[in-house]
Amino acid sequence: MNARMRTLIAAALVVGLVSGPAVAHAASASGPVAASAGSGRSAPLVSTPPNAAALEAAIAGLGPRHRDATAALVRVGGTAGCWQGSSGVADVRTGRDAVEQGRFRAGSVTKAFTTAVVLQLAAEGRLDLDGPVRRHLPGTLPDAYGGVTVRQLLDHTSGIPAADGPGDSFEAQWEHRFDVTDPRVQVANAVAKEREFAPGTAQHYLNINYTVLGLLIEKVTGMRYEDAVGARILRPLGLYRTSFPGRTETGIRGPHNRGYQAIPKADGSRELRDVTEWNSSDRWAAGDIISTTADLERFTVALFSGRVVPQAQLEAMFTVPGVKDFESGEPAAMTAGLSRIVLPDGTVAWGKSGGRHGYNTAIGATRDLSRTLVYSVNATDAKGQDMNPVALGVIMAAFTK
Repeated sequence: MNARMRTLIAAALVVGLVSGPAVAHAASASGPVAASAGSGRSAPLVSTPPNAAALEAAIAGLGPRHRDATAALVRVGGTAGCWQGSSGVADVRTGRDAVEQGRFRAGSVTKAFTTAVVLQLAAEGRLDLDGPVRRHLPGTLPDAYGGVTVRQLLDHTSGIPAADGPGDSFEAQWEHRFDVTDPRVQVANAVAKEREFAPGTAQHYLNINYTVLGLLIEKVTGMRYEDAVGARILRPLGLYRTSFPGRTETGIRGPHNRGYQAIPKADGSRELRDVTEWNSSDRWAAGDIISTTADLERFTVALFSGRVVPQAQLEAMFTVPGVKDFESGEPAAMTAGLSRIVLPDGTVAWGKSGGRHGYNTAIGATRDLSRTLVYSVNATDAKGQDMNPVALGVIMAAFTK
């Protein structure tokens, strides 16, 4: 693969599968873009087996001395073939090998689960995707947000700004890592501000949209958000190693690889600070799920196959709204719960990434499921602005020849 091709693929993947604002060949501003199961082709989108050598090289040499990651778990599947691998250490103190079936924080991959429950409720006629959110949550959104629809929350076109937090720096967040956050307080804080744009006129990827959706699920089902996801998705699919930590739990139950953040020191060296213990209540329905590569692969296959959400409602997850990104001005890339990417060879992939301190995770697949990918990379700067190089290498090896 030449350097130009690597650059094109890297740019496309960074903005497509990593919840970024733009995407190569993404939806135009003139209208939404949807893709059929085969994207107009009769042949599989990916017909070659996974490149084992490239995948092994992508995760080689991980550990405490590696610049970007201490461990990685990768699972590639689909009709074209399968590959599974792991690298690195579970604990930098002991040097113990990475736990191949270990659990990890999947971050914003949670949004795909939240979306699936909302779309199920729409299929059951219990809510209208194009109806106002206030119909189900009276008093939650003020008049300025009265026109916000459920669909606009799903695809981040609501115009609701982010809630206030401790700050963007790692140290600020570290100081508040055990804080317990109430989602209703978050929503009240956000909607007390002026809207960023008129609903439906732009896209801004923000967790607050899915915090509101979590409250909506609770209102419509009469269950806790976590229980609704468990009853509707986790138990029916047998995802027994997937869970939510709850508002006060800070650890990861079961076997797992510990997460670390690299902290620069005055002498030019770095400290690997253990960030495994962390309260995720501030992410809730937007990003606090814990899972495994096997469970996320099973979920991805079931979701894309129409076994989680009926096909009519599933189209929302494969439709990019025809608006521009609020910050970059580029065409929107996010759908309801996923994002779209077109590789330089024309192959269309869909996926969702997630980042929590110490953990970068993603699910991705072609819509015909000829290729699927799930990874967890124990990134040493998991919330950094740029995509983790190890994760990027994994995606390139999984989806390219």
